[in-house]
Amino acid sequence: MDDSNKSLWELLWDYDPNGLIVVDQQLNVRLVNPAFCRIFKVQADDVVGCPARTVMPDAAELAELWRANQQAVREKAYPQLELAVRQVIFTIPRERIFACIVVDLTEKWRQKAEIARLKRDTIERVNEVVNNQMKVAHSIASLLGETTAESRSSLIKLVEMIQQEDGDDWS
Repeated sequence: MDDSNKSLWELLWDYDPNGLIVVDQQLNVRLVNPAFCRIFKVQADDVVGCPARTVMPDAAELAELWRANQQAVREKAYPQLELAVRQVIFTIPRERIFACIVVDLTEKWRQKAEIARLKRDTIERVNEVVNNQMKVAHSIASLLGETTAESRSSLIKLVEMIQQEDGDDWS
């Protein structure tokens, strides 16, 4: 069906960049939109009519919200899918279904992880530089201490020699 024959709601369903899934009381998938399929890397024909847990492993948590007739907004990671999402979950009691709007946060989470990694690496490098500077400062201080001690020793010997010479002149 081309876009000209679709209602506004169907167009919104198809073009919404957020994933949309509708689940019935038995926790079976009733509907998914194209964005949901893209986000979860599935085909609509493969999931519609199947248990929601086949697509969303946390479907049991969704069922708890259904039973409590609650709405929720939460962020969830699906490591096995390399996916991070924000879920807006709500029930539609009259239709005996609940729906979940899924916003893909994967790229945002990757960027946060990369920034955290860069910060850790930077801190590690700064610590290395400071440690190296401390070693160099310690070496310099050690050398200065040695040369100062040698200079002092030489000066004391020189002073003693001069005093001895001066003492010889008075005799």
